[in-house]
Amino acid sequence: MSIQDTLWETAVDQYGYVTTQNARDLGIPIVELAKLAHRDQLTRVAHGVYRFDRLPVTNRDDYMLALMWTGNSRAALGHDTSLAVYQLCDINPNKIHVTVPKGARIRRVGGAAYVLHYEELDETQLGWWEGIRTVKPAVAIEQGIADGIPTQLIEQALATAGARGYIGKPEQTRLLGRLRGRG
Repeated sequence: MSIQDTLWETAVDQYGYVTTQNARDLGIPIVELAKLAHRDQLTRVAHGVYRFDRLPVTNRDDYMLALMWTGNSRAALGHDTSLAVYQLCDINPNKIHVTVPKGARIRRVGGAAYVLHYEELDETQLGWWEGIRTVKPAVAIEQGIADGIPTQLIEQALATAGARGYIGKPEQTRLLGRLRGRG
């Protein structure tokens, strides 16, 4: 199998994106990414991130790129962005909110479209939305409460999450208590 085919297998699960870390994990020298880009087989879209243009662009690509841009495998969509992608409330963030572990060092340029939040999350707090690592709805609501998102949006998110079965009644009650107590 060719290097391009090997990278393609990874890219189809990542909205067409591959990273230098993906190449390393596959035993491919990262110089091969630059060679493929030079031959117009890949496009460099950010530091250490490339994309196969033959895979059609979707409205979810920017979210995947945001995570890959961090260079951190533990990055996840969070806060306002998670509330929006799960369609829990009428929030419309103008930037993509990404949660990375505390102590993560992100020193890449090009992050003007992102808001980074540093928070330790365990696997039970993380899930997947459309194949993209995202905090679970209850965590997104909790983050929204802590961030000061307007009460009516949090109440809407709680009602929607409960109605869709994302959170149970005890969790809904606990989060509503936190909302009332944030004063």
